[in-house]
Amino acid sequence: MRKIAVNLFILFHVVAISLWSLPLPNWVVGGFRDAIRPYMLWSGLFQSWNMFAPSPMALNGYVDAEVIFADGQTKSWAFPRMEQIGLFERTYRERYRKYVNEYLRFDKYSALWPDAARYIARANYRPSNPPIAVILYRYWSEIGPPRPDGAFAPGPWNRYRFFLYAVKPGDLP
Repeated sequence: MRKIAVNLFILFHVVAISLWSLPLPNWVVGGFRDAIRPYMLWSGLFQSWNMFAPSPMALNGYVDAEVIFADGQTKSWAFPRMEQIGLFERTYRERYRKYVNEYLRFDKYSALWPDAARYIARANYRPSNPPIAVILYRYWSEIGPPRPDGAFAPGPWNRYRFFLYAVKPGDLP
């Protein structure tokens, strides 16, 4: 019975990931995708094709934070950025990139901001000098058209403060 359960688990995931990821017409797999959507989003197994088509994102972006402590000191904190870490680490930190670049930095996902700020406050907790606020900043640089040599000219970096969170006593250990 255990062997059957394991095989069904594997089969479900192979089918679910395949049907979710393949760019098939919606009428072919739409009902199945709707049924498994909550699980795929919860588990992080979802994939979107917006990286490739019809209009790939034309900007670089990232999010970082400024942590303000009780004594007035500040500290910068950043989510992992793929271009700053090694290949092996990128493999298991890819979800951070997806979370930050495809969700956290957009206003329509503002419900995520307090949780992100609480996480950052806990990650920077010191009993002798606890964090009292977290400020989230988004950065972006437009990717310009290719130069004659085929390389892309990066645009200037823009910075925008998009969220201020006052840390509550219950947020910290």
